[in-house]
Amino acid sequence: MTVSASTGDSPVIESRRQLVEWFESGCTPKKDWAIGTEHEKFAFTRDDLRPIPYEGERGVKMLLNALAKHYDWEPVIENGNVIALTKDKCSVSLEPGGQIELSGAPLKNIHQTCGEVHTHLHEVREICDGLGIDMLGVGHNPKWARDEIPWMPKGRYGIMKNYMPKVGNLGLDMMLRTSTIQVNLDFSSEADMVKKFRASLALQPVATALFAASPFIDGKPSGFLSARSNVWTDTDPDRCGMLPFVFEDGFGFERYVDYMLDVPMYFAYRDGKYIDAAGKSFRDFMDGKLDVLPGERPTMNDWSDHMTTAFPEVRLKKFLEMRGADGGPWKRICALPALWVGLLYDDSALDAAWDLVKDLSHEEREALRNDVPRTALATKFKNGTVQNLAKDVLAIARQGLKNRGRMDGYGDDESHFLDSLDDVAESGVTLAEEFLDKYETEWNGSVDPLFKEYAY
Repeated sequence: MTVSASTGDSPVIESRRQLVEWFESGCTPKKDWAIGTEHEKFAFTRDDLRPIPYEGERGVKMLLNALAKHYDWEPVIENGNVIALTKDKCSVSLEPGGQIELSGAPLKNIHQTCGEVHTHLHEVREICDGLGIDMLGVGHNPKWARDEIPWMPKGRYGIMKNYMPKVGNLGLDMMLRTSTIQVNLDFSSEADMVKKFRASLALQPVATALFAASPFIDGKPSGFLSARSNVWTDTDPDRCGMLPFVFEDGFGFERYVDYMLDVPMYFAYRDGKYIDAAGKSFRDFMDGKLDVLPGERPTMNDWSDHMTTAFPEVRLKKFLEMRGADGGPWKRICALPALWVGLLYDDSALDAAWDLVKDLSHEEREALRNDVPRTALATKFKNGTVQNLAKDVLAIARQGLKNRGRMDGYGDDESHFLDSLDDVAESGVTLAEEFLDKYETEWNGSVDPLFKEYAY
């Protein structure tokens, strides 16, 4: 989630056309396409497996300040609290329940992405060792109840905390107890955006299945292989889901603007403070009729902030965000961008990927998205299963990466970053099912060993 900037000198929105142009300004020549990877993880105290608070000797504040001091990160302060760090187009930020997120720099290839991940996890590991803290990458917190998790002191989170229970049953779980890996990718034109949006949205359940790593809630099997993905089905119907209009004729930037204008607001940011506008209309704001800011009209910074408050499976900003995967171990962090870069950054791969799903109906796409959290690769698809589909998708992605021909210093292309996903697709066994098997056997019905065996 993005730290909002002050409105500053941002221009006032005079027309809907400005909003369309905001998206158009994201069009990027293919030679300049980049890869921005984000990943979240749960921080916990090593000796008692508890979530770490914000304050205290083993708290988030101490962790962020230590990272800033030892590795030259620049702190971002809100109301006197350090809430993020920035350096070289990267940021380390906080999710509502203290999940630590790296939002990576826009990089040119997966080799660089994996180097960035390695550097970040090394820095975090060095600081955490001194504090008695560990980090775990899974999709849903396996152990802690919602009321056990401390809230981070960020203004927008307080507004969301109050609003979420009004529109869904699992929104607070989304905020406090989920963790993901995402990748942000460019488009060259409106037509290119539409093609990539449709293919990636239809195939997002495949990523959910391959990355399923959240079978536990409150220390017990939940009945889901991706409990994180299920949480999103009951968070907020106004701002989540599969966006059926993306597949309709005529879809483009204008149609997405209309969608975002109808997504209820969370807040407006003025003079360093978040003003609660939860549930209110951005259209009213544009007409000067927002009651919490009477007579005031939004700026383009308000629009940019508003973009961060929608949570569909794929999100459009000035780039496309792939949002379907659970958090996971180190190799999975590199595999997620490799999957989507292989599918979307090579023209022949993108055509082949779209061919796999272009004939699906709205009902079939919805069924796939709703069934995958429970059954992952075993989910029925056409005359087979999602496992069959995943194998085809991975073969296309691998060829797409080979076609890109981005080599490392040893002469290897990016395709080897898919190896861990190939293992999952071939075996049909997700990380979630690996966890469940150990839970039933060597872990003796406890999730505690998960924190030790799979910590970074």
